[in-house]
Amino acid sequence: MRLLEHESKKILANYRIALPAGRLLGPEEPSTIDGPVMLKAQIPIGGRGKAGGILAAATAEEARQKAARLLESHLRGYLPKSVYMEEQVAVRQEFFMAVTYDTVAKAPLAIFSAKGGVDIEELAQREPALVRREHFTVGGRLPVHRARAIVADAGISGKLLLGLSAVLATLADLFLDYDATVAEINPLGLTEDGRLVALDCHLEIDDDAVFRHADIAALEKDTGRVEGERRTSDFERQAAGIDSLDHRGVAGRVIEFDGNLGLIIGGGGASLTAFDAIRAHGGRPANYCEIGGNPSVLKVKELTRLILSKPGVDKLAVIMNVVSNTRVDLVARGIVKGILESGRDPARTVAVFRIPGAWEEEGFKILSKYGIPIQGRTVSIDEAARIAARSAA
Repeated sequence: MRLLEHESKKILANYRIALPAGRLLGPEEPSTIDGPVMLKAQIPIGGRGKAGGILAAATAEEARQKAARLLESHLRGYLPKSVYMEEQVAVRQEFFMAVTYDTVAKAPLAIFSAKGGVDIEELAQREPALVRREHFTVGGRLPVHRARAIVADAGISGKLLLGLSAVLATLADLFLDYDATVAEINPLGLTEDGRLVALDCHLEIDDDAVFRHADIAALEKDTGRVEGERRTSDFERQAAGIDSLDHRGVAGRVIEFDGNLGLIIGGGGASLTAFDAIRAHGGRPANYCEIGGNPSVLKVKELTRLILSKPGVDKLAVIMNVVSNTRVDLVARGIVKGILESGRDPARTVAVFRIPGAWEEEGFKILSKYGIPIQGRTVSIDEAARIAARSAA
C-alpha cells in the first residue's frame, strides 16, 4: 500500500525527522499563507512534478487558483482528492536516501546519494559511483555507525556526516517498524542555516502487514482518499470491505465488469491467465479477482455472495494455479456456504472448480457432497476456462 505524501510525512514527523511547515487543503478549503509555498497534488504515484502535479505560489490568491487547478487535473491516471501546501524552503544541497528490501539478497538495503532530487535509478545507471548501498539485518537494524560509514563513503564529512547518518538510521528504523517495502526521502534538503529537511518522501507498506498497524489499516479502509480516473464502483468497495474482514489471506481484490460469469480466481499470474483465457473462449466475466494465501471461510463465503448478487450472474468459475498452498477445503466450504446463503443450488451454480493444492481430498469431498463438478490438476487453466465460458454462454 503506497501512502500519500502527507500521510508519509506524518509518520516521519513522529520519528522527529524535520519537515517544512505544511497542511492539507481539501476541495472547499481556502488557503492562507505567510510566504511562498509549494502546492502538491496528493496521488499515490511518482513523477508528479513532471506531470504538472507540483506548483509554486507566491501569494494566497495564486495558491487558491493553483490548488483549484490541481484538484481538477488528471495526473498519471489519478484525480487528486486533496492538495498538500507547504512552505518553500531554500536549500543549498539536496540528498537522496532510501531503505528497501532486496529480494535477491533477502535483506533490507540502505541507499544513499549526495545527489538528490533526481531519479535514482537513472543516476545509478549513469553515474553508479554516486550511489552507495549496504545491506543490514532485520535483527541488528542499521546502527548509526554503519549509517555513518555509508554516508562517509559518499564523500560527506564533519557535522553534515553526523546529521545525515542519524536521519538514515532513523529511516531504517521506520522502515522496519512499519513493515515497509520502501521508505524514501528525495530530496532531503540542507538549508542555508544547516538544517536537514525532508522535502518529499515516499512510503510503501507491505499489503500483508497492514493489519499490524491500526493507523495504516484505517487509511486503507478510507475509500475516498484516492480516486483513479476509473472510479471505484460500489461493488468493488464492498469487495474491499470483505477483504478487510480479517488478516487471513486475500479474497476481495476485485474489479467489476459487465459480464454474466462470476470469477473466483487466484494463484499469482494464474488469475490473469484464467481471465484472459475465459475471454478468449467467448466468456463474459462479471469480475476479476484474486484469492490466495488461505483466506478464511467467512471471506470466501461473503465474496461468493457478493458476486452472485450481481444482476445476471448465475454461474461461477473457480480456478487457481496447479501449484498452490491455499487450502482447497477452505475455499470449497466458503463457496458452498455462499451459494446456499444466496438461495441457489451449488451443482447448478459452479461451472468449474479447478483448485489443486493443499487439503484437496477434503475439499473434493465437500464438492462431491453437493454435486459440484471437479477439475483436477490434469485439466489446464485454458481447458477450465473453456468449460466455464461454454457453461455460461
